[in-house]
Amino acid sequence: MEMFQDIWNQFLSIAKEEAGSRVVETWLKAVRIAAWDVTTKVLTVEAPNKFIKEWIQAKYSQLFQVHLGRLLYTDDFKLMFTYVSESENKVALSSKDLITPAYATPKIIPGRVKNALACKTAKNYGRLNPHYTFDTFIVGPHNAFAVAAAHAISEDPGTQYNPFLVYGGSGLGKTHLLHAIGNDIQRRDSKAVVFYQTTDRFVNEFISAIRFNKIHLFQQRYRMVDVLLIDDIQFISNKEQTQEAFFHIFNALYDGRKQIIFSSDMFPRNIQGVEERLRSRLEWGLVADIQKPALETQIAILKKKAALYDEILSDEVAGCIAQECSSNVRELEGALVRVMAFASLTKQSLSLELVKRVLMQVENTSKKSDSIIDFHAITSVVCKKYSYSLADLRSNSRAKNLSCARQVAMYLMKKLTNKSLREIGIFLGRKDHSTVIHAFDKITDSIVKDQSLREIVTRIEIEIQQ
Repeated sequence: MEMFQDIWNQFLSIAKEEAGSRVVETWLKAVRIAAWDVTTKVLTVEAPNKFIKEWIQAKYSQLFQVHLGRLLYTDDFKLMFTYVSESENKVALSSKDLITPAYATPKIIPGRVKNALACKTAKNYGRLNPHYTFDTFIVGPHNAFAVAAAHAISEDPGTQYNPFLVYGGSGLGKTHLLHAIGNDIQRRDSKAVVFYQTTDRFVNEFISAIRFNKIHLFQQRYRMVDVLLIDDIQFISNKEQTQEAFFHIFNALYDGRKQIIFSSDMFPRNIQGVEERLRSRLEWGLVADIQKPALETQIAILKKKAALYDEILSDEVAGCIAQECSSNVRELEGALVRVMAFASLTKQSLSLELVKRVLMQVENTSKKSDSIIDFHAITSVVCKKYSYSLADLRSNSRAKNLSCARQVAMYLMKKLTNKSLREIGIFLGRKDHSTVIHAFDKITDSIVKDQSLREIVTRIEIEIQQ
C-alpha cells in the first residue's frame, strides 16, 4: 500500500494544480485508493459516505481516469467508486459505477499489466490540439520547405523523411506544424497511434518510471507508437539517463519504420550537453528550418487570425501591427490580441489610430528603463489583481489560481523588460528558465482562446504602464 500512497500523493498534487486546492482539501482528500486488481484492471476508490462518493463520481471521474491511469501506466482500466458501508456490507455495485473511458477500448492482455498503447486507438494518445492543422497554418517563403516536408510525411509516414526535425526561433510555428502533421495522419488513418509529447513531460515521466520501477512500461509506452512527435528536444540537454532511454526508444522506432518528428529552437549540432550518438540521430533524416516571416506573410497571418474572432482587419491596420511587432508569429498574435482586447474594453473599432495608440504604449514601455518598469512594479500589480503576495508567487504551491498568477507575472516580466529568462526565474524562485518559457508560451496561447484572461492581462498591463 506504500506504492499506492505515493501514487495518491502525486495525484493530489496534479489535482491541486488542475482543480484547485479547495477541491482537493474539501473532496479528494476524503477518499483513498482501496484496491487495484491487476488481472481485471479495476481500480477501486473508496469514499467515507454515499454523498461524497456520488459527488466525486459525478464531478471528478475524468480527472481520476486520466491522471491515475498515467500514474499506473495504463489507460484501459476501469474505475470503481464505492463507499465504506458498501465495502463493509459487500453490496454489489450497479454497472453505472464502473466508469470506462470513452477514449479507451479495453483489451485483455495476458500476464502483467500492459501499456494501453497495445490497443491501437488513435484517440487514446496524441494530446493533439485540434485547432493546429495545415488549414490554419499560414505558408510563406519562410516556412515553405518545412511545410512541404510535413505534408509529404503525413501522406506516407515512416518512409522517406525519417526522422524529421524542424528548428527555428521561439514563436515561429514549430509546435503548430507538429500538431498539424499528427492531426493529418490521424485523419488519413484513424487506427494510427500518434503520440505528441513535450521533452519536459518525457523527462518527468522517465523520472516517475525510475521511481516506481516501471521502466519496462515506460519503454513499451513509447515503442508501440506509429508516430512520435517530440517538442523542444533541446531540453534533453545534460540529462544523461534520459538521453540513454530516448536513444533506445529512437532505435526501436526507427528499426520498426515508425515516424519520428522533433522540434528544436536550434540546429542539432548546436545543442550543448547531448551525446554525439544521439545528436547524429537527430540529424539522420531531414532537417528543415522555419525563419521569421516577411511582411506580406505577417499581414496574411494577422488577417486570418482576426477572422477566427469574427473580426475584419484591413490591410492598413494589419500592416501597422506587422511593422511594429515583427519579431515572430507569437508576438504578432499577442499584439493583435492586445489591440482587440483594448478595442473591446473601450468599446472602440479596430482603427489605425487605435492600433497606433495601443502599440505606442508598448513601444514607450519597452524604452523605459528597468528602474521604472522592473520586476517589483510588475509583480505588485499582479499580486494586487490576484490577491496574492510576492512570497506566494515565489512559493512552490501549484494551486490553480496561484499558478495562473505566477505565469501571468512571468509573461509580463518577459514582455515588458529586457531581463533574461534566467533573471526572471531567479527573481520568482525558479531554478530552471524553462519554467519561464513554459509560462510565457502558455499565457500567450491562452489569451488567444480565453477572452476573460485576455482582458485581465490587458488591464494589468495598462495599469503597469500608467
